[in-house]
Amino acid sequence: MLLLAVVLLAGCASRAGHQAGVEVPAGWTGEQGQASYYADRYHGRRTASGERHDRQALTAAHRTLPFGSRVRVTHLGNGRETVVRINDRGPFVGGRVIDLSRRAAEELDLVRSGTAPVRLSPAR
Repeated sequence: MLLLAVVLLAGCASRAGHQAGVEVPAGWTGEQGQASYYADRYHGRRTASGERHDRQALTAAHRTLPFGSRVRVTHLGNGRETVVRINDRGPFVGGRVIDLSRRAAEELDLVRSGTAPVRLSPAR
């Protein structure tokens, strides 16, 4: 009976709760490429993880990293950094390695240019 209750309660847990504090895969040391950011029209739309995109959250899309992974993003042009949580898939444009929320793009100072060269690394 207790086992059944635990299974039922686990099924009711939110996806966001399961994403908190996920480590990047062992052996992933990072990558470099271009970053872009979500257009404002995506605010409120569902992401691939099931949560709604919030342009004021520090989140991002990556093609392969597990949802909930925390990644340090460093703007190679100005040295600014931020840490984001992966909650979506993408980007689907050649040469781009990450799509950032508006807030993350603002922290890196890449809103005006729209894209920037970045280095991704595991957040510590």
